[in-house]
Amino acid sequence: MDEDVPKVDAARTALVLMDFQPAVLGTLAESDTAVLLANAGKALTWARSAGLTVAYVRVAFRDADYAAIPEHNRSFAPLRGGGMLADGSPECEIVDSLRPQQGEIVVRKTRFGTFSTTSLSPRLREAGIESLILAGISTSGVVLSTVRDAADQDFQIYVLADACADGNSHVHSLLTEAVFPHQAYVINTAQLDQLA
Repeated sequence: MDEDVPKVDAARTALVLMDFQPAVLGTLAESDTAVLLANAGKALTWARSAGLTVAYVRVAFRDADYAAIPEHNRSFAPLRGGGMLADGSPECEIVDSLRPQQGEIVVRKTRFGTFSTTSLSPRLREAGIESLILAGISTSGVVLSTVRDAADQDFQIYVLADACADGNSHVHSLLTEAVFPHQAYVINTAQLDQLA
């Protein structure tokens, strides 16, 4: 691992798995999905064995959430009719291979970012978390929004490039190679053993 990537204190670090749900996985090519889930699974196994906090973020809407979406919201206004990404539907559950264990944090969101519509940030702070290791779909959606917000909240950030994916591979490469390194350490799952 690059010498300038600092090690983490496991007691103060969380692995955050974002949007690993059938509805979101469906936006990727099937061949990309298998590799992505395998890498996310490796990260999860490592985090649990190293004693990190594990947090899950999933997107799902309830009736009041649909009603609260303004018509001018380009990304979410199409959901206003309800039904898509409905909380409780199988498409919004976390995939079985990454199923949360008792005591792990699970939050539901209604926008791209991990923090803006959830209680995740205060829960992590209460647990003494200072560093975040991020994995998720999509790189240009939840990962980008979370990197920016987490940096503004002064978390130390690591992005697992091979446990993130985007429907546009060029955008994924651009973000992980040129954008994220300004605010995060971009690593791969093979480097996790050297991190703690």
